[in-house]
Amino acid sequence: MPCGDVLSFAVLMDRQGFSPGQIDISPTPNFYRALAAMRSARNIAAEGDPDCDAWQALGGDTADPVTTSYVVTEKDIAGPYEPHIPPQIPEQATLPALEYRSAREKLAERFHASPALLQHLNPGVNLTAGQTIKVPAVTPFDADTRPPADPDAGDLSLVVARNESAVRVSRSDGTLVLFAPVTTGSAHDPLPPGQWKVTSVTWRPAFHYNPDLFWDAKPGDAKSTIKPGPNNPVGVVWIGLDLEHYGLHGTPDPERVGQSASHGCVRLSNWDAARVAALVRPGTPVLFQ
Repeated sequence: MPCGDVLSFAVLMDRQGFSPGQIDISPTPNFYRALAAMRSARNIAAEGDPDCDAWQALGGDTADPVTTSYVVTEKDIAGPYEPHIPPQIPEQATLPALEYRSAREKLAERFHASPALLQHLNPGVNLTAGQTIKVPAVTPFDADTRPPADPDAGDLSLVVARNESAVRVSRSDGTLVLFAPVTTGSAHDPLPPGQWKVTSVTWRPAFHYNPDLFWDAKPGDAKSTIKPGPNNPVGVVWIGLDLEHYGLHGTPDPERVGQSASHGCVRLSNWDAARVAALVRPGTPVLFQ
């Protein structure tokens, strides 16, 4: 790149509220969506690659380092972890919790990164307690701790746009507070357009599986409850709406955010879902379009 590199752009955008989703070794479609949103918000031509104009708009030449050191703790290694999570939702109901599969998955998500990027930044390094590793310098995400409500959020509104696979959180004057990639539905369960409102925010929710609501449910599937955890089908947070069966939530598959795979709800990475949860409150308007 003429200025910066993929990691630097991704980290700086993440810090400034233009989430690229899961930060990876190479630019992803979500990376380019965040870049376009940033360019538009900073009055640069919205179409374009990560060039020097975009780099300067992010303050790249004077920004703090885009990686930092992290010392792996005993708690990071101890877990608890659930290494064998079955792919079928009814089978997941047999597990005591839907925790991370490994320390590598947990640490990657804490720093908004793909496990592949974490390994790329630390070639040949084994994750052991006391080991220092290099990680993206973003605000760490903790799946065990509910983020406090942002006292400076004010009156915000959300727009979930299918055409850009993103949610925009804005102030009443149009100022963009957060842009984040989402999955908005599929051909079987498309996003229902309309104006809705937030009714609740539930941290580390259980997931109540009802096969009658799933077009791909298998014959014989029964209603079941999936225990909480970051690998729960709705991730670490559920933001309920005054639209039955619909909400915004996290996901166990951050690498798939932005792809058409949802059963109709709005999926975000767990860390972006937590960001949104800290900004909204009952009554916050949400537009699906």
